[in-house]
Amino acid sequence: MSKSSPRSRRRLAWLWLVLVGVVLGAVLLAGGATVMHKTSDTEFCVSCHSMQQPLAEYQGSVHFQNPKGIRAECADCHVPHKPMDYLTTKVMALKDVWGEMTGKIDTPEKYEAHKLAMAQSVWDTLKKNDSATCRSCHSYEAMDVLAQRPEARQEHPVAIKKGETCIDCHKGVAHILPDMSQLSAVGASELSAAAAKTPDNARELWSIATQPFWLSADSKQHNAGNLMPGTKIKVIKRENAMILAEVSGWQQDGVNEVFYEAAGKRILSVLLGEEARTKVKRLSEMTDPETHLLWHRTALEVWLPASQLIDNQQKIWDYAASMMSANCTGCHGLTALDRFNANQWIGVIKGMAPRTSLNQEQLRVLTRYVQQHASDMPSTAQGEVKEAQ
Repeated sequence: MSKSSPRSRRRLAWLWLVLVGVVLGAVLLAGGATVMHKTSDTEFCVSCHSMQQPLAEYQGSVHFQNPKGIRAECADCHVPHKPMDYLTTKVMALKDVWGEMTGKIDTPEKYEAHKLAMAQSVWDTLKKNDSATCRSCHSYEAMDVLAQRPEARQEHPVAIKKGETCIDCHKGVAHILPDMSQLSAVGASELSAAAAKTPDNARELWSIATQPFWLSADSKQHNAGNLMPGTKIKVIKRENAMILAEVSGWQQDGVNEVFYEAAGKRILSVLLGEEARTKVKRLSEMTDPETHLLWHRTALEVWLPASQLIDNQQKIWDYAASMMSANCTGCHGLTALDRFNANQWIGVIKGMAPRTSLNQEQLRVLTRYVQQHASDMPSTAQGEVKEAQ
């Protein structure tokens, strides 16, 4: 009876080792895939006590129940499909286990306190990956835009043209939006910090908030009026922390209490006290061809503190745009700025304001922003209009 050689035995041992390795690898792979799959299904996601509030919000959304009977599960929105992104997300989810163990959001009060931060984290991720999980079900290429509702039919072509991503407009589609007042407050603080860095040699400035003004450099007296957010001034001279500047605008004949940004458009830029009204200079006039109302191009010299003025108007608009995106996407997509004219936007903002967490000052900034970029405002003139000859 022949005996196998040592070489044959080594070869057989290697074959068994490879076979065991393959079997073990297959078991580990199948087991790992099963664990990954089971820890991604909705039943597992909502099994923790702290997930009951998010579950209730989700069940009240169109992603849970809709006329087409299509349901997006938790993983469809929160777990990306690309292998590396998938693994990264699953590993990062370990922090949620720790949060559950430590009771980070185990009460409604704790949940509400952390809701904005959690939402912002998800929004930032979706912004960074071009709303990858949304696009696993939705795509611009597959949309029958003409069959959509009027609002979407108007907004989606704009979004496609601008290269916008889903989360830019759709933040409240599966969960109720958190209190956005904190986010808006942070934006206001950042804007104030930027204004503090405005160079002293800047000649054109814009008010970042409702700004009192005086007719002399003595700011201890009662102010003579207010500039509205986004109003442009031209610096004449500086005296310590005060600036003498010219502010211009339009007044309707017979209405001398305010300056408007443009003739015929109710874009409020300056509120005038009684004494200030007597100092207004009329530069020219025009008749509105549609209403036949007479309008006067006007100017006024005012004193104001430099602290609330910035040399970059776009930073004010960026702040306003972030408020609009944060507060106006819970019920509908982000409305295009040219959807309404300047005067129509006043009623739109007033009608929507009670549904937001914006305060009066923030609403002023937002109103000025949407009016300044309305359908009947020139896109390159920053609100300036040519005087009629």
